[in-house]
Amino acid sequence: MKYAITAATGHFGQLAYHYLQELVAVKDIVVIARNIEKARELFAGADVREADYDDKSSMTRAFAGVDRVLFISSQPGGPVPRETQHQNVVDALVANNVSFVAYTSFAQADKSISALASDHLVTEHALIASGLPYSLLRNNWYLENEMGFITAGASQHATSYWASGRAGWALEREYAEAAVKVLVSDAPKAIYEFSGSVNDYEALGLALAQATQEKITVTKETLAEYVATFEKSGLPHDLAALFASFQSPIDEGSLDVVSTDLADILGRDLTPLPAALKEILARN
Repeated sequence: MKYAITAATGHFGQLAYHYLQELVAVKDIVVIARNIEKARELFAGADVREADYDDKSSMTRAFAGVDRVLFISSQPGGPVPRETQHQNVVDALVANNVSFVAYTSFAQADKSISALASDHLVTEHALIASGLPYSLLRNNWYLENEMGFITAGASQHATSYWASGRAGWALEREYAEAAVKVLVSDAPKAIYEFSGSVNDYEALGLALAQATQEKITVTKETLAEYVATFEKSGLPHDLAALFASFQSPIDEGSLDVVSTDLADILGRDLTPLPAALKEILARN
């Protein structure tokens, strides 16, 4: 059995490889990446193959002889639209008649109003139409996405936010480990709503205070005030607005998804927020 990880040199891919090599022999792992030199450094002993989502023929070659694939979604905003990139991958999977594909999607992609969900939904439809056996791994929010909130609170004892909703925050490594467990599963579900327990920014601030053992002031700002806070730190307006937009899926309710799928597939409770935040701070 050959297991492949796409976009393997990205952080999620590296985490997935770490967990996969604990479950299967390294010789049975195929890592697929654009940067072949970096991949060879990171994944010594694995079958490293060069391929690019922009190039369907390279993806088709890379999947040769592969049975199961962890299809990690690309980053949006490149010269080739993500819909096209992902269709290239699906076409390459079909051409090789792989036996199973697990795709990292977005929380409740089929009903979400988030702009981030649209490309994922197109990809989900492409996978369903392909006829290949699949699992859709609808990931909620990585706790690491909140580094600005976390580092400001830990270093300055004051932090802020603007979004009113809730998110299912969990550590990125927990999402990656769960993805790998689905990849090797004998009877995977078609859809997983992977989420931590849902919390708002006030709860995240309280957890941060517990993690640091410090009193931390958490302030809710308007969106305009939040952008202005970034600008005061020296960021140009467009970049400040981009960083502020990362909270939009939370404010619109797209990440308020209650599900035990993540803990269930891991077979254990998720890391509590204070401990998870302590872990993140220890890395930085």
